[in-house]
Amino acid sequence: MNILESVTLAVDAVRAQKLRSSLTLLSVGLGVFALISSSSITSTLDQAVKTQLADLGEHSFLIQRTPTFSFGGNWRKYMRRKPLTYPLSQEFKRRLTTTNLVSISNTSPGMIIKSGLQSTDPDVSLIGIDDLYTAVNAVTLAEGRSVAEQDVALGKNVAIVGLDVVAKLFPRGDAIGKSITIKNQSFLIVGILQKRGGVLGQSQDNRVLIPITTFVKYFTWEWDTSVDISVKAYSGDALPATVDEAIGILRGLRGVRPGDENDFELDTNDALSSQFGGLSMMILIVAWGSGLGALIAAGIGIMNIMLVSVKERTREIGVRKALGARRSWILRQFLIEAVTLCQLGALAGVVSGVTIGLLTTLLLSTSNGTSMTFAMPWTSIIFSVIACTVIGLVSGLYPAYRAASLDPIEALRYE
Repeated sequence: MNILESVTLAVDAVRAQKLRSSLTLLSVGLGVFALISSSSITSTLDQAVKTQLADLGEHSFLIQRTPTFSFGGNWRKYMRRKPLTYPLSQEFKRRLTTTNLVSISNTSPGMIIKSGLQSTDPDVSLIGIDDLYTAVNAVTLAEGRSVAEQDVALGKNVAIVGLDVVAKLFPRGDAIGKSITIKNQSFLIVGILQKRGGVLGQSQDNRVLIPITTFVKYFTWEWDTSVDISVKAYSGDALPATVDEAIGILRGLRGVRPGDENDFELDTNDALSSQFGGLSMMILIVAWGSGLGALIAAGIGIMNIMLVSVKERTREIGVRKALGARRSWILRQFLIEAVTLCQLGALAGVVSGVTIGLLTTLLLSTSNGTSMTFAMPWTSIIFSVIACTVIGLVSGLYPAYRAASLDPIEALRYE
């Protein structure tokens, strides 16, 4: 009996026992789907995050009260930390000597922006910035000007708006020089941000930027709210010295004793990438663990199917042996059938997993406004095929051995 005939018999076995075979193939498919989809999705997310981090600049870092990416049980420790207040950040900016590219900002999400009878949804991010924000954070304007030093010093009611806000409030695009209202405060639009798309489904064009002094005057309390401090070194070579000085100044301002850990987070691009990489790895471990568990369960189901198949085909096996079939031929036939069952499920899992990965890439590309390349998870596909082959061989070995060991005379008597 050749391999093609054995594969055909395996497909016939699936058709003959539709319910049992379908459940087993579903288990295999789900296992492979978890392996393929998790690999492709995390690869796409890594690409999106790295693209966004590249926009921040190669020698910039961010100082915050809490980490950008946090998982585990440390959130209580972060919540107990004192805020990085606006006055403290100003003092930090005055003391830092290795660079003068320091920007202070703060964000208040869920704002409603109005202009005349038009209003946005309550999902606009209001960001208080200083005059160096656009330079330090690689933010560019499509029209108008940025927040100037005089705007910050005098606490002027001027604003820079994103394109999503412009589309909702000024459909004709004539936003420069117009007024908007934020919580009963009127602001004059002096600039429009260049389109930036989104990151992980969150639009960066649905925001309004105002002077940080105006922000803390109307929308927060400067002694209680924690701000973000963005620092850009003059060059990559100057980055380590700038980081060391920033840590020393902040530890002194916040009264951190020698030997104690920092009560703030300083994240470079490499650190942020590593943090997200750890989160991605955790997702992969959970998904792969679930997938392998499903494959093992499927292996047990395949063994059950093959044992039933051996019992139902006992007379057939007896006839073949009586006609001269060798034990090795019978053994090979049932092993090929078991592997075929596994590979049928693997095929469905690979197709569905790759499809989900492609859809995720397309959605992120649409939300980001950039073209992202889908990376085919060849490693996961090859591993899945090999794993399903091994599981098929292991789960089919005992039924195949029982079939090959049947006595032809007893098998021919079986009813």
